[in-house]
Amino acid sequence: MNTAAIIVAAGRGTRAGGDLPKQWQFVGSKRVVDWTLAAFKGHPEINQIVLVINPDDVDHVVELKGVLVVNGGETRDQSVKNGLLALEHSSVDSVLIHDVARACVSKDVVDRVLIGLTKAKGAAPAIRVSDALWFSNADFVEGTRTRDGLYRAQTPQGFHYSEILDAHKRSTGPAADDVEIARQAGIDVLIVDGHEDNLKITTPEDFARAEKLLRGHMDIRLGNGYDVHRFGEGDHVILCGVRIDHSRGLQGHSDADVGMHAVTDAIYGALADGDIGQHFPPSDPQWKGAPSDIFLKHAVGLACSRGFQISNIDCTLVCEYPKIGPNSKAMRSRMAEIMSLEVDRVSIKATTSERLGFTGREEGIAAIATATLVKI
Repeated sequence: MNTAAIIVAAGRGTRAGGDLPKQWQFVGSKRVVDWTLAAFKGHPEINQIVLVINPDDVDHVVELKGVLVVNGGETRDQSVKNGLLALEHSSVDSVLIHDVARACVSKDVVDRVLIGLTKAKGAAPAIRVSDALWFSNADFVEGTRTRDGLYRAQTPQGFHYSEILDAHKRSTGPAADDVEIARQAGIDVLIVDGHEDNLKITTPEDFARAEKLLRGHMDIRLGNGYDVHRFGEGDHVILCGVRIDHSRGLQGHSDADVGMHAVTDAIYGALADGDIGQHFPPSDPQWKGAPSDIFLKHAVGLACSRGFQISNIDCTLVCEYPKIGPNSKAMRSRMAEIMSLEVDRVSIKATTSERLGFTGREEGIAAIATATLVKI
């Protein structure tokens, strides 16, 4: 099933306070929209993501990658319709419509909606009402209401794509949510279990609760890598992907890029998945003289496939010569390019060993690296 997620982020969210609409405000280290997008980007069954924004907010999405950005309308209904129309010429079978303010949505909730869509043309998460219900006038209790059969609706609300698109095209009035529009069109909607953590950020107090929940869900991994290569014949070295002229070359089965090897092993270490030698055995002739970016790209891809993003890399080269300082900018740029990171998340620096040991005697170069991985 080809599934798209439409994230509705065109509202103003004035009750949340702050100088910006709530979707662009920060919860911990990320904006609300970034947390929400990450929940769907990391899901293996979501093939495409559409973000519906207010046209005035275009400057807030310039750095978003892998997301189709669509302008919303005057109402939520129109914004959702615009998102659906943006997928009209795609091969989407089903769609999940989600409020951007529900940044704490879990994979389990999304999974339950997707399973529900195998049984019905619509499926949506909700929580059964357990509190007593009152109605009032002028702040005094006027009476009670039965809570039997009542649910608190959540998102994402999922539908067969063609069915909900047709329903939105035929809808003539405002609706509380997409389930109401679906029901007006005769679409049966299956209720699946929601979750209390799937709160909708509405008030300033909700930001603190969301931050606590999202911080608790974070899986942060640290890994370290260490590598050494000796000098031998040659007229250059390759360090962190950059060729540097030198009176000798580094010896190794591949291109002997000691810095890139250390970073690669740091990523494998954070994943608890061995080292370069296990993934690319030196006994295998196909890796003779191979460029080391092959190894690094494999480690990065492995991390991404397990739901991790690389937060930052720190690599220290230990040598007397060649001098690293004049080349560190180029090294950072090349490593960032290979790992699809911003340059400010890649640190390449150097030190000497004060003429002590094999590096001090200029017999070789050592490298130490640390990698930080964050589950998304």
